[in-house]
Amino acid sequence: MNSLSVLGKYLDQPKLVSRFSKSMPAILIATGTLYSYNHIRKTPKEEKRKELIKDVAILTGTIGASLIAVKGMKPIIKDGKTIFKGFKGLQHTHEHGHCHEHACAHGHAHHEETTEEIVEEFLEHTQVSEKVGKILQKAKEKILNFSEIKTIFKELSENKEGKEFLDELIPNPENIDSKHIFSEIKRLSILGLVPVLGGVGGGIIGDKLTEKDWKERIPNKVKEGSYQYLANIFLCNVGAGAALLALEKAKITSKPARAVGMVSGIILTGIIGGSAVANLLGKIFIDPLFKKQHGHHHKLYDERTPEALDISLHIDDVSTVAVLSGLKWIEPALPILYSISGYRAGIGYRNKGEDKK
Repeated sequence: MNSLSVLGKYLDQPKLVSRFSKSMPAILIATGTLYSYNHIRKTPKEEKRKELIKDVAILTGTIGASLIAVKGMKPIIKDGKTIFKGFKGLQHTHEHGHCHEHACAHGHAHHEETTEEIVEEFLEHTQVSEKVGKILQKAKEKILNFSEIKTIFKELSENKEGKEFLDELIPNPENIDSKHIFSEIKRLSILGLVPVLGGVGGGIIGDKLTEKDWKERIPNKVKEGSYQYLANIFLCNVGAGAALLALEKAKITSKPARAVGMVSGIILTGIIGGSAVANLLGKIFIDPLFKKQHGHHHKLYDERTPEALDISLHIDDVSTVAVLSGLKWIEPALPILYSISGYRAGIGYRNKGEDKK
């Protein structure tokens, strides 16, 4: 087993994913605090109080919305059919690690045993070396390190029983079909929408507390929010799913081809087409709405063009591809990545003329 495969198994340990999931709120809050501190430190003294209030409002809205999405959005089930998977159930899956989400979606057999029960059952019927036995005993309660994962896989993957046990201990990512991919896209798109809405709401509150012309600043927040969501989140997810559907029709099933195809779909629909769609939406719907309400243009027709940070934000789309490919350890990081879009929506970032402020 090569080092890359061992690394994947190490990162996908259910106990490690569960710990990361539980740590995500603290990571979000710490990251937001550090960013705000650095921002305020560079702000002129006379503007520090105002910028601090705005930052607190935006980050509270963005991070709070992300935490609500992850912790509070329960599955929606109607007539025995799951309409929306929610996010709480995923953490339960991580804790046990044996009811693989996609496998369950396909109706495959799954295990409800804890890691301790699975290890004990395997050791009861299988002879292993003393070194591997000690590692497996540790696996009952603790996270294994990279070398320990490599050791047990080197010894146990040589026979059928060992391979089956390892797949129970740390389930493999699965190639799932486009039907289930689009189900996941819906869920992940909601996860991306919530922090953007939270950022816009927090930004409006921050402006109301510090600016006399706060109402005039709302259009840019709404437009930036639509830009961030459409160009950097939703359309990228759709592009990944559409690419996978095309690969299915072409009967291409290899994992590398799927990954390349989904990333290509992201580039075409998100990076290239996303900004055009977002700007068109702004012109057709958002601009007329705020022009009617406020009676002025305020450079509303300035278009938002992609910048270096916008391109770098598409790392969350690469992460989405990994999630859609079955890598469980990446998903807890998505709220952190999506919160960047929420913050930029909250400050109403635009990259033309006066709006750049």
